[in-house]
Amino acid sequence: MNRTGTCLMLKRVALLFCLIPGAALAQATEQWVVTTDLWGNPVYQTLTLKQDGEAIAGDMDGDKVTGRRHGSTITFEETGANNARYSFAGTIKGGRIDGIADFPDSNNPARRAKHGFSARRIPDRPAGPPRRHEFEPTEYSNEFSPHRAPVLTIWPGDTVHTKTIDSGGVDENGVTRALFGNPQTGPFFVATASPGDTLVVRLNRLRLNRDHADSLDTIVGRALGASLVGKAADLGQPVRWKLDRMRGLASLETPTERLKEFVVPVRPMLGGLAVAPGFGSAPISTGDTGRFGGNMDFNEVVEGNVVYLPVQQPGALLYLGDAHALQGDGETSQYALETSMDVEFTVEVIKGKSIAMPRVESPTQIMVLGQAGSLDEALRSATTGLIQWLQQDHGFTLSECAIILGSSAHYSVPNLAGRSVGVAIKLDKARLRPGS
Repeated sequence: MNRTGTCLMLKRVALLFCLIPGAALAQATEQWVVTTDLWGNPVYQTLTLKQDGEAIAGDMDGDKVTGRRHGSTITFEETGANNARYSFAGTIKGGRIDGIADFPDSNNPARRAKHGFSARRIPDRPAGPPRRHEFEPTEYSNEFSPHRAPVLTIWPGDTVHTKTIDSGGVDENGVTRALFGNPQTGPFFVATASPGDTLVVRLNRLRLNRDHADSLDTIVGRALGASLVGKAADLGQPVRWKLDRMRGLASLETPTERLKEFVVPVRPMLGGLAVAPGFGSAPISTGDTGRFGGNMDFNEVVEGNVVYLPVQQPGALLYLGDAHALQGDGETSQYALETSMDVEFTVEVIKGKSIAMPRVESPTQIMVLGQAGSLDEALRSATTGLIQWLQQDHGFTLSECAIILGSSAHYSVPNLAGRSVGVAIKLDKARLRPGS
């Protein structure tokens, strides 16, 4: 090949390499969280887009989206149920879109209403294997809220090492960092998680990071008979515990004579673990519970176990906190052994699968937590949830579930101290593999 031919070939190769990144970029998938203001009520949706030239296509929480992107201008239309059309027109600046949405009137489909909307771009997933993040919290939340800005964006498979403070807002150095009432670390935005999915939280490490915990000498009213109510009037005094982290033991700092040898093995747990509640729910106090998890105070939320929570907002928005060095069933003293903790967890997302209530899995058991205003309601919720698990994941009939539960189910009462109560039902995994 002569010199002229060689130069021409090199130019063509160079042109090809210039074109490939642009083509790849045009076909790249972008994810955005869209916030639409419906008369002062923010609605959050996940927008997934691919661009081909100026044409864009994708979906909004599963509904088809088509549109056009020209320079900094973007217009797109979402086709919802019954072919309802939702139109968006906005301006892109950096990783943000601002504009106006044109929606059908929810009370009169013949009319339409305009609403302001904004969107923020979810960062692209970094190349390579899942990452490990070191997150040092600087502020904490006293609400499980969908409106709080995420502290960190993570992806399925990623691991986070972080810290919690105690239920009174005190950190590992004895410094008050937040308002009392179970302040939480987070929320963590889990990319790809959308309403209708299940968030999987693997608790890799829960480690005490200070040498004391605080509790009370009280007994919650739900656990007291009438004959003891008057006698318990003077209870409620603070109790300080010494934590021997090397030996894994807790003892009273100022014990009575009869309790001077009272020593208990610690079992670190998270009292609070939750995702943000769904649309229509106001932000919920970190003292409360619900389908989203919350202040569950379930003493099986421990290192080595896996917690499953139903995703109700884009990114799930994961909160965690209210660490306990130890807690008996029911948290009958109102406070457990409240302390701060180092936490390491890994997240996964089960797409397209929704669960009715929190689930916990240990190496040997599966567990469902029912939470309600009464023990009867919580028990019904827990039992129904375990039956659903057995039917959905293992294919058992209702009759077979009845036989399994009647012979092998274990119940416990994790929480009596909150406005709602919890009942957990547990089943040994060995019962699901007979003969193995």
